[in-house]
Amino acid sequence: MTYFAFLAVFLGSPLLVLSIVTIVDYVRGQWMPRAFDAISPWIVMLGLCVVAFLYTTPWDNYLVATGVWWYDPLLVNGLIIGYVPIEEYIFFLLQPIMTALFTLLLMRYIPLDPLQAEDDVARRIMTAITAVIWLVSVVLLGISLVSQAFKPVTYFSLELAWALIPVLIQVLFGGDILLRHARIVVPAILLTTIYLSVADMVAIGAGTWAIDPAQSLGIYLGVLPIEEFVFFLLTNTLVVFGLTLVLAEESQFRAKNLRRRLMR
Repeated sequence: MTYFAFLAVFLGSPLLVLSIVTIVDYVRGQWMPRAFDAISPWIVMLGLCVVAFLYTTPWDNYLVATGVWWYDPLLVNGLIIGYVPIEEYIFFLLQPIMTALFTLLLMRYIPLDPLQAEDDVARRIMTAITAVIWLVSVVLLGISLVSQAFKPVTYFSLELAWALIPVLIQVLFGGDILLRHARIVVPAILLTTIYLSVADMVAIGAGTWAIDPAQSLGIYLGVLPIEEFVFFLLTNTLVVFGLTLVLAEESQFRAKNLRRRLMR
């Protein structure tokens, strides 16, 4: 399977369906509820795509440059930017759009918790847990880079050290907001993660790309290295958290207060 074929089948198809459903809902007046109408979702999606592209590009180039994963040169079109084929950059953009459209669908149809988020304790607990996991991942990453015995944790620790920085910022700002909307946030993350993991299994089985077994934990879900599942879990978390926090009604007031504090 070529990389472009993978993109067309596994991202193009759901994007087409989700886009049609979104347009139909908009025309028939089934649009965003008040709790998520603080800003246009299209502006937020564009911002997510820009951030995903800029934040993922150097990290993914490092993975390929160091052999953590590689692609079959016969299954890409040959246009390489840095160390990564152009198809990978397109994936950076299509995944957040797909995940965001699915999350917006859930926002329109799943009943909302009527109580606004004001739980500082929950937010602090979520922040502390995320910070501890991130610190552990950084330590493991440092050890893996200097010790062959810890080489198998390289990919896993690289994922956590990279992705948990923005997650930490998100839960620090609005962990309680995310908890209020957990009935949307949780299925949005899990369902897109499961779907993309199954798609990844097909691509790995077809030889489109491969993961270095020496730099992974050796734990597999079928043919899927556990790190690939974690990758989709983390990236979908970033998209769903970001979309929810920017659109949520509590975020606007909280952002204004934060700006005032910073100005002082």
